[in-house]
Amino acid sequence: MITKDNLITSLQDLPDKFTLDELFDRAILLEKIDRAMAQVAAGEVYTTEEARQKLKEWSK
Repeated sequence: MITKDNLITSLQDLPDKFTLDELFDRAILLEKIDRAMAQVAAGEVYTTEEARQKLKEWSK
């Protein structure tokens, strides 16, 4: 889950005028980054070799 501080910081990087789509895209990106960082911290990641092997299995 993203924090208000992260969202506010991200909003400050947007131009003075922006669309709601741009705002939602930014919020979604922050949420995905936060989720990914939590997965990394929990050790829920694959090595490069493991990812290559998974890709080979999926592409059959």
